Amino acid sequence: MEGVGGLTQEEQAGRQQELRALIDLMRPAVQADGGDLELVSFDVESGAVEVQLRGACSSCAISSATLQGGVERILKQRLPWVTEVTGGVDEEFDMVESAALGRGAYVPRLP
Repeated sequence: MEGVGGLTQEEQAGRQQELRALIDLMRPAVQADGGDLELVSFDVESGAVEVQLRGACSSCAISSATLQGGVERILKQRLPWVTEVTGGVDEEFDMVESAALGRGAYVPRLP
């Protein structure tokens, strides 16, 4: 059975499942710094995906780099049908609480 835009319902469901699984795979890395990654919306036909960074990411100076250099790159590399990744940070989150959740960036430990 064919769905909207030419993909079968099975193909659409498969893409949705792949996307959700990949987001779930990336979340622990963001959560390790006190943030979180939320899948806001997506269109498996056009390849558009919208995500949002939450928690400590709200006060993190490199949150846009995390979105573009990390999340977008990984999604496009692992899911060839993804054509566009947009997103932002949860600006409604309290900045003091946000800063208290984590350091906002990965700082490697010295040996």
